[in-house]
Amino acid sequence: MSNSPLPKYTFGWSPALIMFAGMMIASLVAAIPAIVALLGFKTNLRTSDFYMILLNASGLIGAILAFDYLVCRPQTGKPLNFNMSTANVTTYFLIFPMMFGMMLIAEVLTSHIPITGPIFGKLYDSFNEMMKMMTKDTPTLLVVAVGFAPVLEEIIFRGIIMKGLINKGWNPWKAIALSSIIFGLIHGNPWQFIGAGCLGFVLGVVYYRTKSLLLSMLLHAFNNLLACLFSIFYKTENFSEQFGWPEWAVLLAGVTIFGTFYYLFTKKYRVHFSDK
Repeated sequence: MSNSPLPKYTFGWSPALIMFAGMMIASLVAAIPAIVALLGFKTNLRTSDFYMILLNASGLIGAILAFDYLVCRPQTGKPLNFNMSTANVTTYFLIFPMMFGMMLIAEVLTSHIPITGPIFGKLYDSFNEMMKMMTKDTPTLLVVAVGFAPVLEEIIFRGIIMKGLINKGWNPWKAIALSSIIFGLIHGNPWQFIGAGCLGFVLGVVYYRTKSLLLSMLLHAFNNLLACLFSIFYKTENFSEQFGWPEWAVLLAGVTIFGTFYYLFTKKYRVHFSDK
């Protein structure tokens, strides 16, 4: 057993199935009050902002608890825990512009996915309707997207999956890529798949380099906050549409900003922290 206070667990098919089961059980338990309210009191809790926050969080929390008690503790003898250290000021000035550059790149890539047609048209209409429901109440949107989602999702996708694969002996870049793809897939639609996958890559690189889950949580919250603010005030998440920039200019800006700060972050400064 390692002397480090942090558990060195691994991730694979069995832990994945355990987490999926934990997510499903927690979601079913969270759905019970809604069923009781609907059948017994003719009240639809799905219109309650507080209940929707609880419902959204329950599945993720269930997956984390299942991994903690059924995988991490049996494997390592230690509870699930992460390095949540802060970084020097220079690091923050590198990672946030790097994330913004990737957001611009992801926007251009996403814009080329069709939104019409027999398949994509119906799927996009459903996606659009879901986004309208999510953004109708600003406080709920901010709590969900900027509050608990970055924390819980980073624990699962970077803290458990990516780190668990690296602990298992995977090449770090393959672990970053797979965790990013899975992160994109769980969003359930091709438009968010691109954005979430690109976001996941940056978050994975930052977590791998710094070993601090706090930094990936802050970056994730930053990404979601910008998207929320644009949706709230401009009714769009599209930088090109809002500012009237041609698509090539958005892509050029994104590649330049991301490339510059990625180089500075990974090569020049070689930011590393001990995972203790």
